[in-house]
Amino acid sequence: MLLNPFTQAPTKIAVLGLGYVGLPLAVAFAGQHEVIGFDIDPGRVAELRAGRDRTLEVSEAELKAASRLSFSADEADLAGCDVFVVTVPTPIDRHKRPDLSALMAASRTVGRAIGRGGVVVYESTVYPGATEEDCVPVVEEVSGLVFNRDFYAGYSPERANPGDPHHRLANIVKVTAGSTPQAADFVDALYSTVVEAGTHRASSIRVAEAAKVIENTQRDLNIALINEFSLIFNRLGVDTHEVLAAAGTKWNFLPFRPGLVGGHCIGVDPYYLTFKAEDLGYHPEVILAGRRINDGMGGYVARELVKEMIRRSTPVKGARVLVMGLAFKENCPDLRNTRVIDIIQELKDYEAQVDVWDPWIAATDARHEYGLDLIEAPPAGTYDAIVLAVAHEQFAQLGPQKIRALGKAGAVIFDVKSMLPREAADLRL
Repeated sequence: MLLNPFTQAPTKIAVLGLGYVGLPLAVAFAGQHEVIGFDIDPGRVAELRAGRDRTLEVSEAELKAASRLSFSADEADLAGCDVFVVTVPTPIDRHKRPDLSALMAASRTVGRAIGRGGVVVYESTVYPGATEEDCVPVVEEVSGLVFNRDFYAGYSPERANPGDPHHRLANIVKVTAGSTPQAADFVDALYSTVVEAGTHRASSIRVAEAAKVIENTQRDLNIALINEFSLIFNRLGVDTHEVLAAAGTKWNFLPFRPGLVGGHCIGVDPYYLTFKAEDLGYHPEVILAGRRINDGMGGYVARELVKEMIRRSTPVKGARVLVMGLAFKENCPDLRNTRVIDIIQELKDYEAQVDVWDPWIAATDARHEYGLDLIEAPPAGTYDAIVLAVAHEQFAQLGPQKIRALGKAGAVIFDVKSMLPREAADLRL
């Protein structure tokens, strides 16, 4: 049992935010500690108490086995906790600026519950400096406690990969940091109890924050480069994937592929870094250029599809188009910041009739997030065009013939994910 070095009492943990990051973490900590899983959504709490996780990250058996974990939407239940782990979303607003509203609200909640010797650890992705410059002052003000005398802070950026059964909390190295050497030791020891792959202790919270934000920025830029290759090769009449296969025979060529870049991390995190850079008077050209390319790929897919329909003399206005997949990635019920919506909206701007089919997404979520009504099963022989936007296993199991049969004779198929054999699709990135 790990003792809190500032209270010399057994650690009692509160995890604030029970989504893709918080819930698996709460379950893992509950193997050795008493844990309160806190969420402001009473419906989410009721679902978890009943043993159901809509994110599919934790099984019913795992929830049942976590006997030291309780769930609550009542702040009063946070009393007595001495470690508060904040795992709330950090999205961007419509101007592509960091939206810290959930993070600030969680910090106020911590401030009302934390006592002397308490430690607050942030996992949410932020720009360097946010923990100590933005979050901690809120905790300090609400609690009336003095930072690094009465309470302490840590940062351990999440590395969750929704829908990935192989890369899990226990087998991904965890970066840790603390506001004092003793706090850093404690935070590192705490995560070492649940992360078998080990930890990497950063020298400061800022270093850990910066490490997180560049992990996804680097990936975003690499995908943007490949997407730009795809835009160029399309004009040349050269198949991008054949080029990548040839170039990939070199030992140090990086295996990225073109595609839509959405989700809660890669399409968002770069804006946190560019925001901070611009606040410091530096204009980051390369990062923003990559973002512009990736943000434009959904519209590009729609326009290329329309061009092909026109070449085939298929009227675009009123055309029936099936979009297969809405989630931001395959085999995952997460539709946060999905860029498939850009394809849908662009096609609707051309006055096409768009049906959206995704067996992984709850109809209520699609309606709430994007105002879309999903179809349960597309009728065969109905569509003038089909966009295979997400490579769900259900779609792969259909195979090219059954997918083609959903369309009319001569229907255009755009395989965004290059899931089908090359000859089975009319267009692909």
